[in-house]
Amino acid sequence: MRKKGIAVWLFTTLTFISLIHLIEALSAFLFNNPIRLLALYPFINQQLQQLSATTYLAITAASTAILWGITCVIAFDNPVETFLNKILSDAKQQAATDTQIIESKGDLFEVMYETVDSNTETLAQIKDIIRNIRAEVKDIEPIKATMEKTRTELSSLKKQIQTIEEKILFANILCPTCEKPLQPDFHICPYCGENLKISKSIMTVKDYK
Repeated sequence: MRKKGIAVWLFTTLTFISLIHLIEALSAFLFNNPIRLLALYPFINQQLQQLSATTYLAITAASTAILWGITCVIAFDNPVETFLNKILSDAKQQAATDTQIIESKGDLFEVMYETVDSNTETLAQIKDIIRNIRAEVKDIEPIKATMEKTRTELSSLKKQIQTIEEKILFANILCPTCEKPLQPDFHICPYCGENLKISKSIMTVKDYK
């Protein structure tokens, strides 16, 4: 901002000086008044005084217009606006670059989209398979429960059969002393301690009756 102020002040001063010369040139051109301001410049005052009124008028008018234009440009130049315009220009260039990149990568995006679409269909198929498996598992659960129940019943039936077999074995042989049921491989009665001779002393239920 300080440089801008100095530049505005400098070119405003030069424009004012040039305007004074322009006024003198108009006076000399229109009223044939003598040119006096050119004598103020050292070293070149003699050469300047040799200029005609028409040439002096043209030079001062051109210099005044040019200096006034430069002063206006400097005065109305806004650094903030210039900075924002630069940022906007850079953003437009970046957007154009990004657009070019996106266009160049369009095929890649299409392939990615097709891949995602294919994966989506695969996931949908997997979901259907899982849903079917769950339905089948639900159908199998009653069968599993029935099998467990059957296994329990078979185990209970096995125990009952074993009990019946034991009863049958014990029911066929009786101790001759205490008349308690015995197994065939017993040599001593576990109830009364009688020494058993299976071939002679043990009686069957039928013989006992």
